Amino acid sequence: MPAGARPRRVDAVRSVLWLIVGLQCVCASEGNKQSIFDHIESYEITYPTWQHPFRLRRSASNEHPAEIQVLVTAEGHNLTLHLKKNEQLLAPGYQEIWYGPDGARKSSFLANTSHCLYHGDVLGIEESNVAVSTCSGLRGMISINTSLSYLIEPLHDSTDAQAHAIFRAKSVRLPRGSCMHLHRTNEHRDALSDFIYGMTSPWRRRRRREKREVSQNMKYVELLLVADKAEFQKHDYNLEKTKLKLLEAANLVDKFYKSLNIRVALIGLEIWTTQDKINVSDNPHSTLAAFLSWRRKQLQTLPNDNAQLITGKSFQGTTIGLSPLKVMCSDYESGGVNTDHSDLAVGVAATMAHEMGHNFGMTHDMKGCCQAKAEDGGCIMAPATGHPFPRVFNGCNLRELRSFLSSGGGKCLYNLPNTKAMYGGQRCGNGYLEEGEECDCGEEEECNSPCCNANNCTLRAGAECAHGVCCHNCKLKSPGVLCRASSGSCDLPEFCDGKTESCPADFYLMDGTSCAHGRAYCYTGMCLTLDLQCQSLWGRDGRPAPDKCFTEVNKAGDMYGNCGKDLFGKYRSCTDRDAKCGKIQCSTSASKPKGNNAVIIETSVSDGRKKIQCKGTHVYKLSHGDEEPQSDTLDPGLVMTGTKCGDNSICFHGECRNNSFLKADECNSKCHGHGLCNNNHNCHCDAGWAPPHCDQKGTGGSVDSGPVISQSPLLVYILPFLLALLVFLAFLALWCIRRHKLLPHKVPAPTPALSCAVTVEDKPVRAVNPTFLQKQQDSPSPSGPSRHRNAIVRPAVKPPPVPAYAVKQKEQTSHPHAEPAAGSSSQSSPQGYTSSACKPPPLLPGPTCLLPQIPKNQPSSGTKKLRPDPPRRPPPPCPAIKGDQQEVKGLQETLHRGKATLAPSAGQKKTCRT
Repeated sequence: MPAGARPRRVDAVRSVLWLIVGLQCVCASEGNKQSIFDHIESYEITYPTWQHPFRLRRSASNEHPAEIQVLVTAEGHNLTLHLKKNEQLLAPGYQEIWYGPDGARKSSFLANTSHCLYHGDVLGIEESNVAVSTCSGLRGMISINTSLSYLIEPLHDSTDAQAHAIFRAKSVRLPRGSCMHLHRTNEHRDALSDFIYGMTSPWRRRRRREKREVSQNMKYVELLLVADKAEFQKHDYNLEKTKLKLLEAANLVDKFYKSLNIRVALIGLEIWTTQDKINVSDNPHSTLAAFLSWRRKQLQTLPNDNAQLITGKSFQGTTIGLSPLKVMCSDYESGGVNTDHSDLAVGVAATMAHEMGHNFGMTHDMKGCCQAKAEDGGCIMAPATGHPFPRVFNGCNLRELRSFLSSGGGKCLYNLPNTKAMYGGQRCGNGYLEEGEECDCGEEEECNSPCCNANNCTLRAGAECAHGVCCHNCKLKSPGVLCRASSGSCDLPEFCDGKTESCPADFYLMDGTSCAHGRAYCYTGMCLTLDLQCQSLWGRDGRPAPDKCFTEVNKAGDMYGNCGKDLFGKYRSCTDRDAKCGKIQCSTSASKPKGNNAVIIETSVSDGRKKIQCKGTHVYKLSHGDEEPQSDTLDPGLVMTGTKCGDNSICFHGECRNNSFLKADECNSKCHGHGLCNNNHNCHCDAGWAPPHCDQKGTGGSVDSGPVISQSPLLVYILPFLLALLVFLAFLALWCIRRHKLLPHKVPAPTPALSCAVTVEDKPVRAVNPTFLQKQQDSPSPSGPSRHRNAIVRPAVKPPPVPAYAVKQKEQTSHPHAEPAAGSSSQSSPQGYTSSACKPPPLLPGPTCLLPQIPKNQPSSGTKKLRPDPPRRPPPPCPAIKGDQQEVKGLQETLHRGKATLAPSAGQKKTCRT
């Protein structure tokens, strides 16, 4: 990447921020508006050249091509803008609503709408970025790199209709205190960083893995824009001019959020041309409350995910926008109010993007979050802006967005647009699968799908699908395959239907459904417990404080203890019933809260004879002299709407209300006790029960989330049989092993002699000591039947070698066990030496082993040696006997009996040599 280049996702912020600087200086007083050109140092005139047969006109009725190239000149350089129509800007079913002089409601749908909003880049400049409209001249921003951005505007006062002004974004001058209230300049410098919250990508190239963790799929916000009568008046009561301003703003907001893998599609545009439908005042709190209430009533006729009011009025103090925190997709709170304080669409676009960022759960930076240098502009969410302007998000912003999405927020963002009614007509290459197309992977140069032909939007040979989580290797996944797992106790899983490649929209349990074992309620797909809220503020050991803390602290009615603000912006004291819906009170060992710009509010209350320490938080934004801190979002230290505050009671806008208004129990009753209602008010049945009413046997699921995997009858019977067979085989193996261990070895009686015997040169096994040789009645010779194998215990070590003289002696003695001939007194002895006088004692049954040598005596006079004794060597040791304990015990008893036999009686003379 060239020096100074940057990812295009950040470029959009450059021009936006400088335009915001300019728009803060463009003041309206008594209908006289100052031009943006009065607040720039210099500009040059350029004449855009259209390199497409289409030539620009300032009429909104012209047709605008899907793709064009425009040549402009800036500071002596020719810039070729490659522009593509933003065909995903307006959602299917988009309609424009206004009111006639008699107050009658009028509407227009897609067929009567002209598209003139583009995104693009500068040819030949890597990572450049362009966002413009061609509805009335060429207007928008052209970002080249990190240090260079241009703004282009038509010169309406010029005699040449094609003349445009182009200038550097940083050339906009900042007036010092020329508008509105005291300290305005410094306050608006602070507001600059807040304006662009949520505009650029928090993921640079090194953060792309985190981006995939937050969302693997594109999300879609269906946005409703509403302009009040003051905004209509600001544009000279011109319906087309007012509409164009809001369309350009929506195009920019979509550009900002595209880098976050979020598309903003305009579902509707309503302009209050005759009178306001709510009371729009300079009080942002009352205006926000009234607008959100109005939006709730319009959801049936004009469904939307989020609504933003654009007003031509100014709010009190420095407030230019206000919105609730972490409420995206909520039926009751997903929206905000914004002041339009500039001729430029980018101004209101910046405000909307910032307020929508709060709806997504983003707050302002705290100390230590921003690592960018001040001379480079610092961070977007820093408390004060630097020069040049800030242009980066940081890890704090990313964690907040990821936390909101992973905790169950934003459930409405997964439903894909209805491409049959796509704005601007159907076209191959726009990235939407439309009627008559088998696939659509975008333009040929950007398509990398192995399943789709980009030139004609048809599937390749053998392919069934090309995109979507229900498509794998160009084949549709089977019905019932899980495509989106449940993200929490209030979320519901979704399954492929086997017919389409996309996963169904993300569904969740109906608001007011009990969760966390009855300790909380589901709200917008999240199970909101006080424990989790305390942990999010204080850390893992955070837990709710006793009820006494809530009642004592929140009855104060000040910034440290309250139940929110009333319609006049004043803090409201909590009643005992509403106390657990005010400032959240926690017990924790932490010394400070985790929140951005948050301070600890520690209070000690008495409960009988003991003191209780209560810890609350206050998130502040200093206002340089104002009496109280200012902020553009509701207090994050309040208990969240949807939190349980008592039996059958739920917090709602700082009040503890009976949860019957959510009608969850009423809906769940139609599920016959075998399921619960989802956010579409349809039953999601338990396994074993079939939708839609869970009153018949089935596979579970709902009519919305797709069928659960259905098992074939054969599989139903085979699986239990296989399981039973495995269990039987396991028991059989255990029985065999146990029987083998408990079964004793059979030993024939009498038990053959057991000695430390060895086999030498494959000769018959010999006993070491002839005393323990068993006399066999039926076999006078060792050539008879061999011993039973169980009677022989072989040594575990190699026996000592047999001496040569022992081998010779064996050859001389053919029957060592036979009786000697007459007149011979010799008897064979082990290892080849003999004794002529000693007869063996009575044989003892059972095996034995070597005993200690008997003390030597002088041989008797009748003893005759055939040769000298061999050198003395100790007999080989007996091996350790491994066997059953019963057998070992028997051997030990035999050994003791043998020792007793060998011991000479009292007075008996030893005559046998050993």
